Amino acid sequence: MSGPIGGNSLIDANLILNKAQVGDKVKVADLGCGSSGHFVFPAVKLVGKKGVVYAVDILRTALETISKRARVENLANIKTIWTNLEIFGATKIETGSLDVALLINTLHQSHKRMEILRESARLLKKNGRLVIVEWKNIAAPFGPPSEEKVNKELVDNWVKKLGLRPEEEFAAGQYHYGLIYVKL
Repeated sequence: MSGPIGGNSLIDANLILNKAQVGDKVKVADLGCGSSGHFVFPAVKLVGKKGVVYAVDILRTALETISKRARVENLANIKTIWTNLEIFGATKIETGSLDVALLINTLHQSHKRMEILRESARLLKKNGRLVIVEWKNIAAPFGPPSEEKVNKELVDNWVKKLGLRPEEEFAAGQYHYGLIYVKL
């Protein structure tokens, strides 16, 4: 792979999906999925034929790449959704319908983090899980600059205001932290 190291390649997808309790018949969305489908394709194996995996991104090219691979691999339960997560109500997924929403290496790419969290929370059903994985604020030869890294205490405050309770904090690899919240 040429170019800079993508943050998702440093994260074990199976660890995250296991922590998120992704399993048979689950509806999960990877919000800001990117073009690799690093979490989309492992998730689709776990949800089975009756589950759904939404690959959500603002970049149409990323979604086209995932759609092509899904067709080649005959994975009909991957749905690509083009949206701007910064706009409340814009994501074409039914309110309160998701079991799991993944925000992995997404928040640091925006200055409208609270808006993205609001939209993510809207999509979750009661007892649904929001999994946030972001860069630790440590020196590293790659990843976003320090000023773009997301302070987990801030995230915690924002998410609690949205009616989600913290469930778990975990190491999501050497350079990332993970947070799991449950919608009340």
